[in-house]
Amino acid sequence: MAPQLSFAEVLRLREVRRIWMAQIVSVFGDFLAVFAVFSVVTFQLHGTATQVSMILVAYMLPLAVISPLAGVFVDKWNVKWTMIASDLVRAALVLVLVFMRPNLNAIYAIFFALSTVSSFFIPAQSVAVRAIAPAAGLLAVNALMSQAVQGSQIISPAISGLLVQWFGANSCFLFDSASFVFSAAMVMSVAIHRQRSAAAAASSVLSSLLQGFRFILTHAALSFVILSMTAGMFAVRCFGALLSIYVRDVLVSTAALFGILNSLIGIGMIAGTQSIHRFARKIPQQYLVIYGLSGMGAAVFVTAVFGKVATTALGMLAIGFCAALVFIPAQTLLQKETPHDMLGRVSSSVMSLMAISQVLAMFVAGPVAQKAGIRNLYFGSAVMLVSIGAVGLGRLRKPQAPAESAAEDENVA
Repeated sequence: MAPQLSFAEVLRLREVRRIWMAQIVSVFGDFLAVFAVFSVVTFQLHGTATQVSMILVAYMLPLAVISPLAGVFVDKWNVKWTMIASDLVRAALVLVLVFMRPNLNAIYAIFFALSTVSSFFIPAQSVAVRAIAPAAGLLAVNALMSQAVQGSQIISPAISGLLVQWFGANSCFLFDSASFVFSAAMVMSVAIHRQRSAAAAASSVLSSLLQGFRFILTHAALSFVILSMTAGMFAVRCFGALLSIYVRDVLVSTAALFGILNSLIGIGMIAGTQSIHRFARKIPQQYLVIYGLSGMGAAVFVTAVFGKVATTALGMLAIGFCAALVFIPAQTLLQKETPHDMLGRVSSSVMSLMAISQVLAMFVAGPVAQKAGIRNLYFGSAVMLVSIGAVGLGRLRKPQAPAESAAEDENVA
């Protein structure tokens, strides 16, 4: 396998460093606002499992429906200005939360609007990362971008819970709005030179959309990893959407523990991210995805079996560690294997599949948890994740055996 650049080496690149700084501040603000909303709905409005899960449904629905079309326009538009405009619009939308009274329908509407704008920002950011990072540094850059999320996940939930209790949820919303403005300023200072073909710019929206889906379905390595992740995401979201309810009803605890558990997921992800280079030197990226999904299933199972604070904390650490093994290799594989002028469409199509699986999971999770119990829902999620890992491992091994034998014969010859 080709040698990979280290974190220090890619951070010496000015453009990478600034995009990374924008990610750190913006994601930290996002987590503050998201956990503030979950805390308000769960512990102040006493929302049901279905009402809590509908917050994520409102956010995921545009990612599922709008993302494929958004990716087409990202491939045609200026990536830099798409990111800047998206940040500024989201800053304004978050401010609306400051001036309204706590209301479920209004929260659903704002999350829907935020997600619609994010449908353009996320694929644009993926294109920008591919444009500013050398191929040998993609794994490191994706790991750094992931660490920005993980670090925020460690710090922000506990801070958000305290800020909501001491100063109210508006303090979190104000910071989130300011973080989007900071992100826009950082992106403004970055030079992004993207390779685009004249054919891609001239093609129709429908033709461009079909090209993206066709590429995913006909690329053997990408299609398998993406389908595995889609099914796995369904199971993971069944677990994660109702973690606040699990804390309240099973662990009989408060928003503070909910924040701490989410922070432990972030700690686990940082540990996994720091280990990714060591694993990637010996294990193909497709296998890392499968192993990560199986590990997440085992962690969810431990959480559901014991129903104690200590074992739940251990489960959160393991879920975070294994999640890093899933998403960082998958994102890197996607960026390396996709042509530059199709990356917006392909990234957004993948995001759409992920979102569809999550929306379906959240429609299922709330009612099932209310009827069968949240622990039984968690058992089902664990079984699904482990099963996906087992099936995926078997399928990966089957087609590779003849290819490897042929390669060995050629080397001998």
